[in-house]
Amino acid sequence: MNQTVMPGNPGDILYFMRVLLFVAFLSMGYALSRPTPAGNKEQGQLLIDTTGLDSPGQEGTASQPWQKKVSKKAIERYAESQDKKWRSWNEAMFERSA
Repeated sequence: MNQTVMPGNPGDILYFMRVLLFVAFLSMGYALSRPTPAGNKEQGQLLIDTTGLDSPGQEGTASQPWQKKVSKKAIERYAESQDKKWRSWNEAMFERSA
């Protein structure tokens, strides 16, 4: 039995390892790309930090008064800066060309 060892030769022991590795990567890619639905218990734990901040029924998730003040101040400053940006953009685009 004088066989030459080539890539893809089914008689090669490394061929089996390469096929096995390919199948493993293929199945891992499929498993990682599938969205898995979160159960009700897990979903509640995930959404506590994002939705339950001002809910009166949940304990320990209410925002502090200073956090609310700082948030309102940040929103006002952001709105002012956006208004200033849009005014300058309008001036640059429309008023100077007239």
